This record gives sequence, structure tokens and C-alpha cells, in this order.
Amino acid sequence: MTANMSLQCASLTFTTPPTTFSPSSTLTKQHRIFKTHFPFTFTLSTTTSPPIRPPCLISSSAAAAKLRAVPASLLNDAGAAALVTAGAYGFVRTCDELTDRNLIQQFKQKSGAHFVWLAVHVFLANFQNSNSMEARYFAALVPFLNCLRLIIYGLQLIEDKGLVKSVSREGNPRELLRGPLYYVLILILCSILFWRESPIGMISLAMMCGGDGFADIMGRRFGSIKIPYNQQKSLVGSLSMFLFGFLISIGMLYYFSALGYFYLDWALTVERVALVSLVATLVESLPITDIVDDNISVPLSSMVMAFMFFGGKTPH
Repeated sequence: MTANMSLQCASLTFTTPPTTFSPSSTLTKQHRIFKTHFPFTFTLSTTTSPPIRPPCLISSSAAAAKLRAVPASLLNDAGAAALVTAGAYGFVRTCDELTDRNLIQQFKQKSGAHFVWLAVHVFLANFQNSNSMEARYFAALVPFLNCLRLIIYGLQLIEDKGLVKSVSREGNPRELLRGPLYYVLILILCSILFWRESPIGMISLAMMCGGDGFADIMGRRFGSIKIPYNQQKSLVGSLSMFLFGFLISIGMLYYFSALGYFYLDWALTVERVALVSLVATLVESLPITDIVDDNISVPLSSMVMAFMFFGGKTPH
């Protein structure tokens, strides 16, 4: 009876020799019994096989480069947001302190603060070099921090007389929870929904920050002639809103178009922006401030008109 069996594991081989023996075998009886009950012999192969690498460790250089580029873009976006946030809050905080000490005039939310946050949006859009979805959330983080700040001081969880004096009209902290809070909420909305890829958000911000901001400044200084249907608004203020809202909108569209974020037919775009500015100016002049705040009615009407004219897409 002959039984042969081979077991291989990597380079180790087990072989069973025949269990029959010839009479001339020189093995002793004890050896024959041992070989009969333990018939295995061991041999080591000198051949080596290449190491097996898991599929997850096999990657191309392009994939590795892509993985390395993702954190870099996020760090750039986060760094830009942190830098611009520090600059904006430093400037606003300085104005709050100077206002509290009566060294400068009141830093109204419709003038200085408007221009600051418009500049923040433009600077962030310029500094961030990432086209990822995370870029707009980093941009929205800047006004979101200001939103938390207004809520904390508006609810008087912490007192800040300089902030209240510079932003409110009557010195009431609760005013921070109305116009100024609506303002930063619109900034957050425009950053998340439109950011720098759509003319709609840029026109809305230009009308709210630039147009309405200049209307407040010019109306206070030269607004002796009032609008017949609204004695709280001046003719000079409304004309300033239309003019500066239009110019700032065109300037922002031209700048980001030059950077390649969208392409515009300028003859058609100028007409559309002028119509959006006109509608936003008419809405701002209506005597509905006690019902709807300007920081809500102006940007929302601008969004609706811009969406109608641009259709959610850039014109070609």
C-alpha cells in the first residue's frame, strides 16, 4: 500500500514517502516503526515568491497627488477666512471703541458696516483659490461669527456699550436683533447659495451693501428734499442708491468675470443691472420699513429681479 500526500504553504513542503520497505533496508526495527507512524519528511524550497501588496496600497502618482492637494486647498480657504475675519473684526472693533469714546461719529450699520462686509466678501472671494464646495462655507463662516456676536449682545448675555452705540439708532441692545441681524443673515445666504459663481448674489450684495449704504450717507447729509410718498426717505438718497448700487454691481461683475468665474454679454448685462437697481431703489423708497426691514426687502427684491433676468445662469 502506497500513499503520497503533498502539503504546500508558501515555500515549505511536506512529503510522505512510501510506507513499504525492502528486506535489504538498513533501518532498524525501531526506525521502521517510527517511519511507519510518522511518515513525513521536510524539505525547504530555495525559491522565493514576490510579496503580496494589498490593493489599498497600490496607488498611482496622480491619485496620491490629488490626495495631497485636498488638504492644501482646505488650508488655503481656512487661512483666507481667518485672515479676513481678523482684519474685519479688528477694524469694526476699533470703530466701536472710538465711537464709545466719542472720538468719531456713530458708525451706522447702513454706512461703515455695510462697506466693511462688502469688502470682506470681495476679499474672501479673491483670496480663496479653491473651487470646492467647502470654500463658500468658509466664506459664510465670517458673517456667521458676526451673527453669533449680535445675538449674544442683543440678548444682553454680555454687555458691549461700544457695539450697541455704534450699531443701534436709539442705544437699545434689542435693535441688534433686527436690522443688523437681518443684514448678516443675508450675507450668509448669499455666500452659501451664490458665492462667486453667480451674478445674482453679487448684485444683491452690491445693492444692499453699496447702494443702501451710500443712500444712508448721502441722505443724511444732503437729504433735505423728501420723497412725496415717504417723508423718511430723501430724493438724493434714492438717487445715490440707484447710482452707486448700479456702479458697484457692474464693478463686481466685471472683476469676477475677468477672473473667469462666469462670462457675460456686457451690453445685455448693463441693461439688466440697471433694471435691478431701479427696482431695488423703488422698493427701498416705499414706506414699509415698519413692516419689512430694508436689509430684507432690498436684497430679496434684487435676488428676484436678478434671477428673472439671468435665469440662474450666466448670459452668453
